[in-house]
Amino acid sequence: MAVASVAARYAKSLLDLAKEQGITDVLYEDMKLFRDTLIKNRQLNLILKNPIVRAEKKNSIVKQVFGPRLNPVTMSFLAIIARKNREAIVDAIADEYISQHDRMKGIEHATVITTVPLTDELRAKFKAIVTKTTGSKIIELDERVDSKLIGGYILRVGDQQIDGSIRNQLNEMRLKFMN
Repeated sequence: MAVASVAARYAKSLLDLAKEQGITDVLYEDMKLFRDTLIKNRQLNLILKNPIVRAEKKNSIVKQVFGPRLNPVTMSFLAIIARKNREAIVDAIADEYISQHDRMKGIEHATVITTVPLTDELRAKFKAIVTKTTGSKIIELDERVDSKLIGGYILRVGDQQIDGSIRNQLNEMRLKFMN
């Protein structure tokens, strides 16, 4: 079975449990902390994915690293993941939980790439564009600066991209002249 579908099932189960107990936001923060820790600590991620390391050892490491910082429900869930020998996909499960939680709350993520940092006015304009495109009222912008753009912006929302960069316009003009 594909990792994405297994991760989606585990994440949905955890989200359903969190809804029942009224702790969806708490587990959301736990999953973000867990995912960010795995991203920052490559060794921990490799240990969890290593099939040679026993599940008991992995569970012990997770308890030592996260025990005092995570909700008991999250820790129980991670123990179940270890018992089912699914530690290798726990990062995918965390990502999927975060995605499902965001969909449930109506949060839309967008990436804006510009040549200079955004002002509050530009930030509001980009949020308005995303709101108009998606209909979502809660927008989280990931702002990036790329000096190679020359000018303009690139806005990515889901699988859509609006390329208003000067680099793109120059490429389009070059193609027109070639034809």
